[in-house]
Amino acid sequence: MTSFDDLLANVPVAQIAEKLGVDEATAKTAIDAAVPVLLGGFQTQAGNPDVGLNLENEVANQPHGLLDGGVDIDQVDVVNGSQIVDQTFGADKNTVINALGNVGGSDISQDLIGRLLPMLAPIVLAYLSGKALGGVAAEPGGGGLGDILGGLLGGATGGNTGGDLGSILGKAVGRNAGSALGTVLGDLLGKK
Repeated sequence: MTSFDDLLANVPVAQIAEKLGVDEATAKTAIDAAVPVLLGGFQTQAGNPDVGLNLENEVANQPHGLLDGGVDIDQVDVVNGSQIVDQTFGADKNTVINALGNVGGSDISQDLIGRLLPMLAPIVLAYLSGKALGGVAAEPGGGGLGDILGGLLGGATGGNTGGDLGSILGKAVGRNAGSALGTVLGDLLGKK
């Protein structure tokens, strides 16, 4: 079974905190807000046949050993992570970063989120790759990969996936940023 907690357990909070120059509590708050948003962005892509195949290629191309024995943040390709974030959110990337930068008070800034997302994207995709290779075939248009993402996003919201994406992300993020992010992700789905 795909588990949101299992995904979060693969994220090296202490290493990310050190790279970002923040304490672990601040890093964890930012990670806990950013991962559901990435999942929502990926789910939006997986649900769109025009871009879903690109996401499937990214999932298939992730290094299979990245999660083996725990993630070493120095092995994460943040250049590729930046490209993934750009592809996922497009012109709305800054809106996403700004909204996430309002989560957790003044300890979390847009700059921190801008540096965090490219670290997290390859980790999340490597996790999805492991789940997809574990017997769930990814199909264009949101089949298997969409189901995996839906399960993870459901775990991020306590199993409540009812409502629009904005309300789902609002529950996952736990702050006012969720509504703005849901709108952005909804717009992305409509554009692509």
